[in-house]
Amino acid sequence: MLTMSRHTAREDSAYIESVLARLLDVMLIALGAALASLLLVTSVAHPILEGAFVALDMALAILLLPLFGTYDSWRGRSKWRLVVNIVFGWIAVQLCGLAIMFLLHRTASVSRVWCVSWTVMTAGGLVASRLLVHTVLGRMRRAGRNLRMVAVVGAGAHRDSVIGNMVSSPSAGFRAVATLNTQPHSEPDFPGLRSFKRVREFANWVRSERIEEVWIALPMSEEQMVLRLIDEFSGDLVNLRFIPDVRSLAMFDGHLVDLIGAPAVNLMASPMTPRALLQKAIFDRLFAAAALLALSPLMLAIAAAIKLSSKGPVFFTQRRKGVDGEVFRIFKFRTMRMHAEQSGVVRQATRGDPRITRVGAFLRRTSLDELPQFLNVLRGEMSVVGPRPHALEHDDQYRSLVDGYIHRYRIKPGITGWAQVNGFRGETDRIEKMQGRVERDLYYLRNWSFGLDMRIVVATVVKGLVHRNAY
Repeated sequence: MLTMSRHTAREDSAYIESVLARLLDVMLIALGAALASLLLVTSVAHPILEGAFVALDMALAILLLPLFGTYDSWRGRSKWRLVVNIVFGWIAVQLCGLAIMFLLHRTASVSRVWCVSWTVMTAGGLVASRLLVHTVLGRMRRAGRNLRMVAVVGAGAHRDSVIGNMVSSPSAGFRAVATLNTQPHSEPDFPGLRSFKRVREFANWVRSERIEEVWIALPMSEEQMVLRLIDEFSGDLVNLRFIPDVRSLAMFDGHLVDLIGAPAVNLMASPMTPRALLQKAIFDRLFAAAALLALSPLMLAIAAAIKLSSKGPVFFTQRRKGVDGEVFRIFKFRTMRMHAEQSGVVRQATRGDPRITRVGAFLRRTSLDELPQFLNVLRGEMSVVGPRPHALEHDDQYRSLVDGYIHRYRIKPGITGWAQVNGFRGETDRIEKMQGRVERDLYYLRNWSFGLDMRIVVATVVKGLVHRNAY
């Protein structure tokens, strides 16, 4: 009975918080519109009409913002994603409001400057209010208030990792208080926590202590234990959460995704979301266009030097594999004298290679021979940052020799990459060198972020232009 009343009180509290959050958002929308009117130099041409527009958006916000999850519990979840959801939700509200105004033939009477200012100010206010609330909640939780007690089921490194994540993220508001050790004879208990070895004893303690969360940190092979726990707590208002251990199975992050209505775990699939790929593609095109414009005088000078120093074309092209194994032609400045290659064999450049011209040696040491690859980026065949593409013959050679080699092609190859700024550049005369390069490429795929891309770009400019392994 006490458990039921506690859950009812918690639900009532969550409902009140959700209502207050909605009222705050509606007030911020009105405040943003008022501030936009006050700060603009020009007076509002149609105050009644624009007031009606504001009222319409306030009503639409009540209807549409919940669809973006802005009022869900974000305890322990990414606040960056919450910010994105809020901004996109507000933009959707504005677009719907404008569409209705357009259908009523009233958009011409609304000041565009005022509308844009209102949109920006309100978005800033909505984001700031959420971040302020979560900052306050984070401080409360670090002080030991507003916590949810968690009992963890599992054993070994995965269980310890789940508990360690709770300890290292106090602002999330979860605290581990007990464990059910599923391998009591072979695994030690987690120090400092109450430990149980029997399911029934564990379940009775969870009920008596009114524990709110039970996290199941088990491999997917432990289906019987998972089903037993579900059955044990089927009559209780306890949040059961399954955190499967897929480290030995998943190539990348093992994220749970929705696949045509069914939950699916990514074991071997692209680790980057469509949103991340879009963000990366936009950055690539803008960066490549800017780089080609800025570097065009230098590239013309290099082209003239190549043409004057040796016979042959300015550019060297070679077939390489891109994303999903699609073949494309990579562009480079030619650095070698014209020579015949044996069919099916690509000979890598070595130190003191007689095929390399004087101009070519300088271009290779400074990586200036790679500049034409911004054309490949602009064409959508490459990325600014990613695993370096290899000759097709090398792909065939290393695919069966180096673990995980083929997974480098789950994203677009790059002009520079994590392996290159960490010293794995140039000739791969030993299998260990290629293994090291691939390990760093896979690390990049597992840990991609826009910030990591910027870090690699800066590192390439600062220390990557000249390298002792480039010859």
